[in-house]
Amino acid sequence: MTKIKADPDGPEAQADACCGERTYHELLVNLNPIAQPLASRRLTRKLYKCIKKAVKQKQIRRGVKEVQKFINKGEKGIMVLAGDTLPVEVYCHLPVMCEDRNLPYVYIPSKTDLGAAAGSKRPTCVIMVKPHEEYQEAYDECLEEVQALPPPM
Repeated sequence: MTKIKADPDGPEAQADACCGERTYHELLVNLNPIAQPLASRRLTRKLYKCIKKAVKQKQIRRGVKEVQKFINKGEKGIMVLAGDTLPVEVYCHLPVMCEDRNLPYVYIPSKTDLGAAAGSKRPTCVIMVKPHEEYQEAYDECLEEVQALPPPM
């Protein structure tokens, strides 16, 4: 048996090419019920830019275990959680920890995009962005908008 190579100009390849990048509204379909407060499309883009700047300065914490450890140590920053993480039990305790320590947190629609913003090929369900003078203006802008979001019910 031989493998049949896919036609690079076929209709399936064109469908994949046009749908490789999913829109904000398409990503909202996969959200968890606990994903509140949810960032708007504009705020999501600002957060991605801030995360990219923070990665250059090595000012992020990535992953549930690492973020939880540094929250317990008292580190400050913006917590960005992915709203499409399953099962929810993996990270549902983090918003409670943030509220106890008055840390701002926000959900964004996609863990894949969150991982990509952090410079990783792997999806990431939570990132903490720490403040730094190199990107302080972008950080403050994101912080202000995250704190302005309505608190979860």
